[in-house]
Amino acid sequence: MTSLNQYRGYTVQASAHRLRDKTFSANLLLERSSDPMTDAQYRFYALDYFSKESEAIEYSRRWAREWIDTRG
Repeated sequence: MTSLNQYRGYTVQASAHRLRDKTFSANLLLERSSDPMTDAQYRFYALDYFSKESEAIEYSRRWAREWIDTRG
C-alpha cells in the first residue's frame, strides 16, 4: 500500500512493506522539484515497525511533515 500527496513543495510517497514476521516497516520517498537545477530525492527505509499497514503509512506521513518542516 502506498500513499501519495503534496506537502510544502514536496511529493510525499509513504509506503509500508510487509516483513516475514508479519509486521510492516514504514518507508518514505520525498521528491522536491521546484527548480530543475535543485531536484532532490530522499529515501527513508524502516523508519519504524508496526503491526498494521495503515499505522506504518500514517507514521511515514507524519515523519515526512516533521522532516520537511525542520529542513524546508
